[in-house]
Amino acid sequence: MPAHFNLKLPPFDCLEESQKNTLLSSIDIAYFRHNQHVLKTNQDSQYLHIIIKGIVEERDEDGREVFAHYTHDDLFDVRALFEQKVRHDYVSLEDTLVYLLPRSVFIDLYDQNGQFAAYFNNNLAKRQELVDTAHKQQNLAEFILNRVDTNLCHPPLILSCDSSIQEATLILKDSGCDAALIRLNDDDHRLESEEHSLPFAIITRTDMLHAVILEELSHNTPITSIASYPVLQIHQGEFLFNAMIKMTRHRFKRIMVVDGKEPIGMLDMTQILSAFSTHSHVLTLSIARATSIDELATTSLRQRQLVDGLFAHGIHIRFIMELMSAVNEQIIEKAFELVVPPKMHKQCCLVVLGSEGRGEQILKTDQDNALIIKDGVVWPECCQIMEKLTHTLHQLGYPLCPGKVMVNNPDWVKSQAEWQETLSNWALARSGDDIMNLAIFTDAHAIAGNLKLLSPVRSHLKQVMKNNMLSLQSFTQPAVQFSLPLTLLGKVKYGKQGIDIKAGGIFPIIHGIRALTLEYGLTSNNTFARITQLSNKKILEPDTAENLTEALKLMFKLRLHQQLDQQHTHNQITWEGLDRAERDLLRHSLHVVKKFKQFLVFHYQIRE
Repeated sequence: MPAHFNLKLPPFDCLEESQKNTLLSSIDIAYFRHNQHVLKTNQDSQYLHIIIKGIVEERDEDGREVFAHYTHDDLFDVRALFEQKVRHDYVSLEDTLVYLLPRSVFIDLYDQNGQFAAYFNNNLAKRQELVDTAHKQQNLAEFILNRVDTNLCHPPLILSCDSSIQEATLILKDSGCDAALIRLNDDDHRLESEEHSLPFAIITRTDMLHAVILEELSHNTPITSIASYPVLQIHQGEFLFNAMIKMTRHRFKRIMVVDGKEPIGMLDMTQILSAFSTHSHVLTLSIARATSIDELATTSLRQRQLVDGLFAHGIHIRFIMELMSAVNEQIIEKAFELVVPPKMHKQCCLVVLGSEGRGEQILKTDQDNALIIKDGVVWPECCQIMEKLTHTLHQLGYPLCPGKVMVNNPDWVKSQAEWQETLSNWALARSGDDIMNLAIFTDAHAIAGNLKLLSPVRSHLKQVMKNNMLSLQSFTQPAVQFSLPLTLLGKVKYGKQGIDIKAGGIFPIIHGIRALTLEYGLTSNNTFARITQLSNKKILEPDTAENLTEALKLMFKLRLHQQLDQQHTHNQITWEGLDRAERDLLRHSLHVVKKFKQFLVFHYQIRE
């Protein structure tokens, strides 16, 4: 029985204990020399092969076509276990060790365990879900180990026990709080019954409303008479999970955070749930409160820490995108408010383009933005102000765009009428630059100033592109011009720099879906939402839509993982940095992209 077989890898991690024991007692090890056949075409298949070390090549019987390569932790040939005949040759390219799992044992496990069987389903979404499930326990543990911190809490509002209901109501209103602590007098009889509790009671707006309306108490009634005692408490530094347990058990909505014998904050269940998002609410509050570029820059620098925390906690990639898109919008909008004179806020509209416009930016990338000025407005200082805004965004961590798609470039600052004329010209697709400029503007999203100014411009774009197959043919061309990092029928190509996952996988999906969105006059900006719209309108088959969604999510996730792990922001991912399950899923995802590109070529009659 192999002592080192890794049962933590999907799909073996979902086996029950007895099934794991069966697997370990049944598995064997085989050795294959360099250039030796592991399996031959039409041979009866008796085992599932799992590589320990070495490389195995899958090729046709004549050796003319190579379908795939398998290395450490990869498994093959599952298909043959069901068909009982091997379709291709499998040859070791170097000395290779493999685990052998007998076919009969594999089939029994497949029949007995639904999750194990699901892994071998060709549907990418189901396989990705299984891989994600493997991390749940780790993610839950990380959440449980978060500790109570003053950054999570509201500062405590402490009132005198002599305050009346009317006085307390006014104080709560002015402070924007819905609850306050009351420091009790030393002779308060309630302290005798709870000797271990701190001398604080709690009053809420609801308590005072019920006292006045339901119990008909006077506005001058001292709040101490209606306050609740004792107050549920937790010490700073305790596990956040303990706070949640206490609040759930006692059915309390709030808990007092104490340091020694003094309250230092109030924590409610909403904040605990927000903490699961790694203090994102703290970041957005800091943005809202910023009164200078320096304050905003300090807050902006915390974004990568937020992303790191969210990803480490296993938060779904689409949620991270949505959250970071909202945070980026708030930062850029705040910068706009601080730089652009207030009198011009209703006269112009700042739009973000590219990944930020689609709501798909996670880590900060190049600035892509434009300005729409209300028709008839004369603004002599515009160039100077836009130069300052670009510089400010650079200070906040948004790199300058190499292609100069920024508001400090007059080509991206126009009136509504000028933008409509420009889009009409771009739609004629006279050059590659026209095509890419049109693609960039297709993702425009208004975030600051007079947001309504974008609507007529978008409507014009929709009008000139809907069913415009001649323009769409040229428009779609870039989606198919980048070669996939695949050899014929299977092998993933990667070099010393890794795989350019954006050019080879992400961009073809995003741009192809963008083209279909323009053709059918759809309204969504986000690629995932666009895919859903195309599926709902029967433009994409449900399986195609689901696989495109899962492939895009996977590629975003793999890229972000390596960007955070290796502290970079480029699009190269290293093959060696992926585990066996990720390599398997990526290979499948690239085949999904390949099929989608074939669909685009046929649909738009593109000559490759």
